[in-house]
Amino acid sequence: MFRFILSFLGGIFTTITMGLGMVVLSIGAVFWVYGKDLPSHESLAQYAPPTISRIYSGQGQIIDEFAKERRLFTPAEDIPDLVKQAFISAEDKNFYQHDGYDLRGIGAAAIDAVKSRGQDVRGASTITQQVMKNFLLSGDRRAERKIKEIILASRLEETLEKDQILELYLNEIFLGQNSYGVTAAAQTYFNKPLSDLTAHEAAFLASLPKAPSDYHPVRQRERLQARRDFVLKEMMENGYISQAEYETEVAAPLRSVQNGDFESFRAELPPRDYFTDEIRRQLSEDFGEGEFFTGGLSVRATIDQDLQPIAAESLRRALEEYDRRQGIWRAPKTRIDPEQLGDETAWRTALAAVEIARDIDLDGPWYPAVVLSVGETSARIGIEGVVEDEDGHFIPAQDVTWARKKRRDGSLSGKAQRAGDLLEVGDVVHVRAMTSDEDDSFIRWTLRQVPEVQGGFVAMDVNSGRVISMQGGFSYQDSVFNRATQARRQPGSSFKPFVYASALDSGYSPATIVIDAPIEINTPQGLWRPRNASREFYGPTPLRTGIERSRNLMTVRLAQEVGMDVVADYAERFGVYDNMGTFLANALGSEETTLYRMVAAYAMFANGGERVQPTLVDRVQDRYGRTIYRHDERYCFDCELASLDPGLGPRIISNRERVMDPITAYQLTSMMKGVVDRGTAARTVNLPVPTAGKTGTTNDAKDVWFVGFTSNIVAGCYIGYDQPRSLGRGASGGGMCGPVFQRFMEEATQKYGGGPFEVPSGGRFIKIDRFTGARLSDDATGDAVVAEYFRSGEEPLFGVMFDGGFAMGQDLPLVQEAQPAQRQQVTTSTGETVEVGPNANFGTLSSGGLY
Repeated sequence: MFRFILSFLGGIFTTITMGLGMVVLSIGAVFWVYGKDLPSHESLAQYAPPTISRIYSGQGQIIDEFAKERRLFTPAEDIPDLVKQAFISAEDKNFYQHDGYDLRGIGAAAIDAVKSRGQDVRGASTITQQVMKNFLLSGDRRAERKIKEIILASRLEETLEKDQILELYLNEIFLGQNSYGVTAAAQTYFNKPLSDLTAHEAAFLASLPKAPSDYHPVRQRERLQARRDFVLKEMMENGYISQAEYETEVAAPLRSVQNGDFESFRAELPPRDYFTDEIRRQLSEDFGEGEFFTGGLSVRATIDQDLQPIAAESLRRALEEYDRRQGIWRAPKTRIDPEQLGDETAWRTALAAVEIARDIDLDGPWYPAVVLSVGETSARIGIEGVVEDEDGHFIPAQDVTWARKKRRDGSLSGKAQRAGDLLEVGDVVHVRAMTSDEDDSFIRWTLRQVPEVQGGFVAMDVNSGRVISMQGGFSYQDSVFNRATQARRQPGSSFKPFVYASALDSGYSPATIVIDAPIEINTPQGLWRPRNASREFYGPTPLRTGIERSRNLMTVRLAQEVGMDVVADYAERFGVYDNMGTFLANALGSEETTLYRMVAAYAMFANGGERVQPTLVDRVQDRYGRTIYRHDERYCFDCELASLDPGLGPRIISNRERVMDPITAYQLTSMMKGVVDRGTAARTVNLPVPTAGKTGTTNDAKDVWFVGFTSNIVAGCYIGYDQPRSLGRGASGGGMCGPVFQRFMEEATQKYGGGPFEVPSGGRFIKIDRFTGARLSDDATGDAVVAEYFRSGEEPLFGVMFDGGFAMGQDLPLVQEAQPAQRQQVTTSTGETVEVGPNANFGTLSSGGLY
């Protein structure tokens, strides 16, 4: 009997032992099967999470940021213990004790699932397991994934320290509101750095990983507060905070940016504009879009924060003034259903959801507004961000009489007499406050509209190419298309300096005479008859006067003499075009380019003929602070010295390529200074420092330009419709873009100064008559006298004339150049006043080639 009992118990033991062995073997086999082809966990030791790329001004202020996942990486040693303790208490209280997985937690979760018959399926993942799930596995709830998660977690624990694992977790985890990682979340919810968080705020963040959308601080406020208080209790029970601290923290109100308790960090960022978006575009090409949006780059921009608003205001003013002169009110792009305008809360909610430009500041900020009702003469409006008066806000009749409404069929109504002639209930419009010039007191709300005409503006340093200001249109939020860098337009006469530059380098001089007379050219498209803007002809004229008065016929003849292949080579050398066509019409700027390229090319005139690479970025650093791009490669002697002798500055050695002879650059600069002093820009450009430039107006005035420079700053503007059409009679580069340049440069010269253009060595000044090109004595003075710079060793030939080889008729209807009289008075070296003869005419010349 005893032997039977022993045999029976032995059989049971054997069965149990074999059963346990089979279970162990089965579990081992499962783990072996699932552990064979798992992704490598060792890569996490070198993991660099996607982080925000930020753009800083020269003063170190953040002006924009770009990211696919808004994350700010913080090393484990810089994360406060309080934050770590809150997440450990909420997610994995045994984090520092287990080997990557928590058997007790798994068992408890399994029991709860059985008890609830599958209704209460809660996670039992450790922080290490969550790292594996977030980085290397999917988030599906399957046993297969759980087994892989445990295997990888145990391996990771053997590879990384606990704090390294916690660092990965706290920087990777999604915490709602497009915030990844605790640092970004602290900024999003509290606008605070991690070091300033209190225990209840740390517990707030630790409550979110479970399901951020289910714990929204406004929509799910009570649920979030209950979870926060639970985390605080866990922190107390784990010994991280005392009983007294727990009672204080749990009594604290639930506060957040979303609930209006803190100002959002975004309020400190200026609205995105053309400048930072262009940086995004260019760096995405240079480094790749993925690296730019995830690489945590630190970008130091070249922008001048004092002058950028001036650039925007200058261009906007010109565009709006032109738009108001047209006197046309276009129907608003957006309307709100009148049924949504019942009360103030309703219309404010509806208006806040409307996509409309909110970045316009011109004579004060422009506010979005909705028309609430239309009365007999005025219209009542609701204004975003402006508190309602007792009587409401109105657009009065006198504010609309400037316009006629453009109907849907394109026809125009009569001049508006009351607000209802332009506005309908539900229209979403812009308004600004009109104030008194004397005491800035409020007068009334005035109706505004974003102009249909557009334009661009760029300003940069002539020596370094650093772009200090850029405006790509009236409003970035209205249209993100950057007309300064992306719009390809005809430069018109602003291209002529490149024709003249090629001529000056080919042996011509500012005193060279070119015939201004009609031309006929047979082209595949038909007979081409270029003409001057004045529709007149002026006969033999020096190059200087040709560029000052922007003579088209002279330019075509000069291009023919020099050769369009030479002109094209110059344009390509200066970066205006990549591959310019050698058609003669291109000498008048008929081939399209960008304002950005034109301004950079003019910078090379201003700096004496050295290549300039325009840039919006001074320096780029990676997430580790290593400089991976620097624009200025010049070497600075003495910059590392602690001090220099009084009156001495550091020596900066230029390593730039020379693209033009310095004497040619000075001659051209002197000629373009004449454009500003007495030529096509004289009416609108008048700065206190020497200024040079060139206007441009294309056929039918579809594009108008002005590009100009002082000794250190070059700036350019163009204005035109996005779908090119005529700007109307009287539109010109000098009249429309000149004032934009003037307004900006008045401020720029106050900050950066300016002085005489540097005269290069190797030449001498000779005085000539600027109307006839005749040589005068060295002491001659008068309105017609100008000192031209000629190369030493070359004796200029005066009186030689060029016609480009075009056939000409006799006795053409020439127009005498506008001047006090047909003969000019000059003062000789002896002090006597004498007269010099008038311009020659075709009665004294024969047609032909070279004279």
